[in-house]
Amino acid sequence: MKVVKGTYFQNDSSHPLVYGDVEIDNLPRRRLRGEPLKEGILAQPVMVGFCGTDHTLMNMGREGKITPKFPQGKNRLINGHEGIVWVPSQNRFAIVLIRGGDSYDPTRYTEDETYFEYGCDQADGLFCDEGYFHPDMLLKIPDEFVKNGKLPLSFAKKMVFPDPYACMVFQLERTTDLGSAHNFRVEMARLGCNEEQARKSAAKNLYQRTVIFGLGTTGMFMGDLIRQNFPEANILFVGRSSPDSPKVRFAVEQCAGDYLQNSFDDEKKLAEGICERLGGRATVFIGVSGSALEHRVAFEHRVLGCNGVYNSFSLGPQVSFDTMPFGFENHLIFGSINFRQEHMETAIRLLSQSRYDEIVQLIDKDEFIADPIAAYENKIYAKGAPLKTAVVWNPGWIDFSC
Repeated sequence: MKVVKGTYFQNDSSHPLVYGDVEIDNLPRRRLRGEPLKEGILAQPVMVGFCGTDHTLMNMGREGKITPKFPQGKNRLINGHEGIVWVPSQNRFAIVLIRGGDSYDPTRYTEDETYFEYGCDQADGLFCDEGYFHPDMLLKIPDEFVKNGKLPLSFAKKMVFPDPYACMVFQLERTTDLGSAHNFRVEMARLGCNEEQARKSAAKNLYQRTVIFGLGTTGMFMGDLIRQNFPEANILFVGRSSPDSPKVRFAVEQCAGDYLQNSFDDEKKLAEGICERLGGRATVFIGVSGSALEHRVAFEHRVLGCNGVYNSFSLGPQVSFDTMPFGFENHLIFGSINFRQEHMETAIRLLSQSRYDEIVQLIDKDEFIADPIAAYENKIYAKGAPLKTAVVWNPGWIDFSC
């Protein structure tokens, strides 16, 4: 057992997130089913990003509902699941693969399988001076980005995104797989082609009229990946921010997409505005806003077209639909979260070549640990907050000049 300084969630109506001394244990864990249990090795967080999940978990602690997320034998959870660590025993930097467990595919575990997530569920995370992590879940950073034993600040900022970006790499894979299977027989009949050709055509046509409802980082990343893989896609972001806001300008430029501000006075007009901008009803509707408005716009107001695919990535809202049009319009509705190691490795590679450091702003560590709740509520997740906030936990490993 080891004592470190860190922030952690607990069940407490007044202090659901605190900073101070916390005991950490080195529990043996399994990366995948069929692999051996392994003890963790110590790693020191270097830079950590803040995620909306952190905010949700803090509120769960405020309501006394976070107990199932605690590590075995503990009454608290060290948070943080996005960032870079230094591994002293191996003299290298690494990105922590967050999700593992006794399952064959951690994106879709079954009833007799288990999972854990560092900083989120049953395993301590990154907002601490040191932590134990499974040795095979410390992913390599390309050597060319380490300069004189340090990481350039610009590169480090990009590396707070592999977790959410990997989620979107998986979302693209899952949406395309399901959408192609959903519509390939229509393509076979329309084109008179074989199944292989029909599946490729169905995948391409799935993104003909794409709605991404919500413009946070996940929505932006999904648009980016769709554009990279399907250059002819028509992508429309829908959000509440002004079209002139920095995040909207960045997203539209990055994804070569279009944007519609939700400044309408009723939902029906919003739906009509979306269809008008798309040039028809949506072929795929991706909900990432966290609002119940998503499903009402898609189903009640008929933005999602016949044979359309609805990807529910928001956590919290309930999704409902009228079974009559649902059946006759042949909608496909699905939801899935997380990623495999290959998705994370792809994310690291793509992000290293990106401009996403431009949307990350830093909060001073001393300011954050002095009052973590105030930092969350008044700065990190307040109105007008940056699109992404991160903290340099160990400045000795960062080159701030580049």
